[in-house]
Amino acid sequence: MIEVQDIIQTYGDEYAKQHNLLPVQHKALKSIRDCRTGMLGGHIDHFDCGHTHISYNSCRNRNCPKCQGLVKERWVMARMEDLLPVPYYHVVFTLPEELNRLVFMDSSTIYNLLMKASAETLQQLCASSKYLAIKSGFISVLHTWGQNLTLHPHVHMVVPAGGLSIDGKFIVGSKKFFIPVKVMAKLFRGKFLFYLKQHQNRFEPVPETDWHNIMHVLYRKDWYVYCKRPFKTPASVLWYLGRYTHRVTISNHRILGMENGFVSFSYRDYKDKSKKKIMRLPANEFIRRFLLHVLPSGFRKIRHYGFLSPASKKKKLTLCKRLLSVKLTVAPKTLSTRDLLLKITGKDITVCPICAMENCFLLQDFIHRSR
Repeated sequence: MIEVQDIIQTYGDEYAKQHNLLPVQHKALKSIRDCRTGMLGGHIDHFDCGHTHISYNSCRNRNCPKCQGLVKERWVMARMEDLLPVPYYHVVFTLPEELNRLVFMDSSTIYNLLMKASAETLQQLCASSKYLAIKSGFISVLHTWGQNLTLHPHVHMVVPAGGLSIDGKFIVGSKKFFIPVKVMAKLFRGKFLFYLKQHQNRFEPVPETDWHNIMHVLYRKDWYVYCKRPFKTPASVLWYLGRYTHRVTISNHRILGMENGFVSFSYRDYKDKSKKKIMRLPANEFIRRFLLHVLPSGFRKIRHYGFLSPASKKKKLTLCKRLLSVKLTVAPKTLSTRDLLLKITGKDITVCPICAMENCFLLQDFIHRSR
């Protein structure tokens, strides 16, 4: 099976020489190239039956398709205690493609404004007496790509159908989402463009006339906000959260081939009834699109708001559970890597793969990373 790593190992170094990459992009290419190879070191497991097994270290880069499994499982397990017995909705806020030009100039500013404006939109409308007049708590996740790897900045939110009222009660909404998407879209557009005007100086290369034209188009355009029906159970929210929170630009199973300087991969064309199609790109173009979605260093793509925010969670979330008669339990202990792999794959890494004896494992020698 061809993987992203194979493409970068074959064409990445040459691409880096020919293009002016940001340090974070250089780091992503190098990390993915070296992931689970001798370059990062590893360890040798010795078993009593004489068998030895070499395992190389992972790069742990958040753009690497290989390194998100354990991270996702740990994150989902940590969120287990945050679930409430209420319906949950999936809401998506998307930026118009006219803003892509500004993303290329200063992605950090645009992405921060996207997350800020979308969160404030939801918070303001939840607090409105016209709807539920509550303080909600939700998780927001930034994605920047479409299925064909082009730039498509949008935010996924998982929102409970209820929250805390001013008088300290927990109010649960109806089966339908309590805020019309058209109302959210208009408020989101207004907030984002208001904040964007305040940051105009960050995009000074854009001529004043072009800036006014962009703003004129954006104000007249209908912005896209989407809401999915509730999840079946709170438990299904965790599966869904993990699917979105640690998704990378493209997973390895979508890559179909690499030959003669071209890369083929599958994608869904949402403009054509979500039909599954195949795209064939020059390797350099594939890497260019892949690197478009390497986020700025230190950028937080997962953010918590309301009663799930770090500042309020300990007090407010506990109150929500008491009001909903949820049994308060002690948070589960963090599983070791061995136990986590056993849970995910069903395989015990301390059991010899040859003789299958449970107590066959002897010791572990470490392999230093190459310099």
